[in-house]
Amino acid sequence: VKPENGCTWPPAMSADSVATWEGAERIIQTALDTFGRIDCVVNNAAVLRDTIFHKIIARQIPANIVYEDEHLIAFRDISPQAPVHVLFVPKVTIPTLNDVQPGQAEIVGRLVIAAADYAKTQGFAEDGYRIVMNCNDHGGQTVFQIHLHLLAGAPLGRFG
Repeated sequence: VKPENGCTWPPAMSADSVATWEGAERIIQTALDTFGRIDCVVNNAAVLRDTIFHKIIARQIPANIVYEDEHLIAFRDISPQAPVHVLFVPKVTIPTLNDVQPGQAEIVGRLVIAAADYAKTQGFAEDGYRIVMNCNDHGGQTVFQIHLHLLAGAPLGRFG
């Protein structure tokens, strides 16, 4: 099966048609029992394409959007960790950094460039800012759609 947007199980397939896929039966049944549907399976985890970020992109829930183009959207974090805390999210579904394929490097690059451009246009690039991407539970990821945090507006202290 050809991966689609980071998914190794495209949503067009029914659970019945992939029941023989190695390890899929348990994953699929658990997701179907829990959610009534799944959109794909990534790294043996069922993924729904309706995270809070997908709902913001689709304008199903409000957000303070500060930038958008055909590839990504950026909006203020509802629980800011700095005076400026903006999230940059690609419009293509990629649950974690581990799921980014070599041919998708441009997607991550666009997030970084958009964040830097935003810092420049808002006038805090020279003072400095931090960009962060979290991956999976131990990395602090809570929404399973890759995104970049831009933090600024005050001294952030040393890190790393």
